[in-house]
Amino acid sequence: MLGLSERDKKRLAYGFWRYTEDRVDDAIAMLSLARENGIDHFDTADVYGGASGFGGAERLLGAVRKKAPKLFDGVTLATKAGCDMASPYQSSPAYLKAAVDASLSRLGIARIDLFYIHRPDLLTHPADAAGALDDLVAAGKIATVGVSNYSVPQIEALTKYMKAPLRAHQIEFSAGHVAPVFDGTLDQAMKRHIAIPAWSPMAGGRLGAHGPEAFAAVRAVLARLAGEHGATPTAIAIAFLLLHPASVTPILGSTQPERLREALGGLSVTLSRRDWYDIVEAARGERMP
Repeated sequence: MLGLSERDKKRLAYGFWRYTEDRVDDAIAMLSLARENGIDHFDTADVYGGASGFGGAERLLGAVRKKAPKLFDGVTLATKAGCDMASPYQSSPAYLKAAVDASLSRLGIARIDLFYIHRPDLLTHPADAAGALDDLVAAGKIATVGVSNYSVPQIEALTKYMKAPLRAHQIEFSAGHVAPVFDGTLDQAMKRHIAIPAWSPMAGGRLGAHGPEAFAAVRAVLARLAGEHGATPTAIAIAFLLLHPASVTPILGSTQPERLREALGGLSVTLSRRDWYDIVEAARGERMP
């Protein structure tokens, strides 16, 4: 079973959306820190790479693997496809199969541990996307299937036609974005035993000290709880995600060691029920009914 699905185990992942392919030594330093602290799930996508262009982050990881292969021992490596710069989304069978082949080549591996459709393509019938995913599993090119940024009905439609189990749903979820708690996403995940890797766990930096006014109430609660727990606001924001009974794994994306260490602090913080609901109420701007 995918490690991310383990209940009652606090886990973190490390992501590469901020990296360009020339930052090999920086990536090795950050991955060394991540591995020293128990992180064994790496997340990327074919569209990541910034100025180095499409596939840049995957090429970076391929280079890191060649230079420091031990960093990947026991690691689950996840990537995504389906964001087509011209479309903007593509999940046709031919596209997905070609994208997987290209990712395998850039990463320098024979099989992808976890492959996501990055965003739903509204012009591909779910039966066609499901058939492509099943073919890729049968061919041994991907081991586990996930989706990212899907709605609850979109997952229901896709899984109706899939033979392979859907193991992960990567979503935006943070102390500043609590919609998945209320829109059925996390309930569906618990019902179907789907792991929830959470992207942008710090709301894209908006929970930081200089974030926008719209997030001031959440920042104030995080700061108060940080004082009460002897932690940092970042650690509190991570602990908030880890407390939910769904299998939530925050994906950390900082390229700064001190920021990564702050986030790692969330593993040792245990919030109370009241703490957790205080954050939710601040994010929603209203008391729970």
